[in-house]
Amino acid sequence: MSKLTILVVEDEPSIAEVVGLYLQRAGYQVRTATDGKIAMTALENELPDLVILDLMLPEIDGLSLTRWLRERSDVPIIMLTARREEIDRIAGLEMGADDYVVKPFSPQELVSRVRAVMRRLKRASSQDGQAPASTERPLTYSELVIDAPSRTVTVSGKDIPLTAKEFDMLYLLAQHPKQVYTREQLLDRVWGGAEYIDPGTVTVHIRRVREKIEADPSKPVRLVTVWGVGYKFEP
Repeated sequence: MSKLTILVVEDEPSIAEVVGLYLQRAGYQVRTATDGKIAMTALENELPDLVILDLMLPEIDGLSLTRWLRERSDVPIIMLTARREEIDRIAGLEMGADDYVVKPFSPQELVSRVRAVMRRLKRASSQDGQAPASTERPLTYSELVIDAPSRTVTVSGKDIPLTAKEFDMLYLLAQHPKQVYTREQLLDRVWGGAEYIDPGTVTVHIRRVREKIEADPSKPVRLVTVWGVGYKFEP
């Protein structure tokens, strides 16, 4: 079995070296890039299985690179950020990053987060490989249609592009209309566990899905907040 590949985009050689060493010890194949421009070229040539991306990069910054990559791929992204970059972390999550680690960080914690993402990928891949049940039909709620086998969403006949996590979360909620899920339950069901992931990730993903499927995201009628509890889907 070939090793999963991780691209580490980090301009500080000492950090890149330590991260690469720990990932290699964990059994991953590691590629590195020292700035955003080099990373973009590497990503154009071959997509890795996961990207570890520093936000503060020369040439092309991490946020710009995240936006560029999300327009082309759903490859998981774990951001490396400094504590003072809270606004940038939120922006990165809104652009489609899957998780973030704050500097200074434990390399072993980063490896644990990588493993958690890879387990989710493996589980999703095995589910995609299963033939859909013949009785499985798209979930249809008026103008909104969610099709699990093809993993497509349409609103009034228009295709709505969702990332893998956005689709999984919407499909879970739509499968159980009116059932309220806490952020922790969504992290467990969609992300595979809440141990290392900021619950705010759920809030960001809910906001992004609303922007794509709601007529007025500021007054959602499908993905509804149940204050003090969590979220539910209204049919």
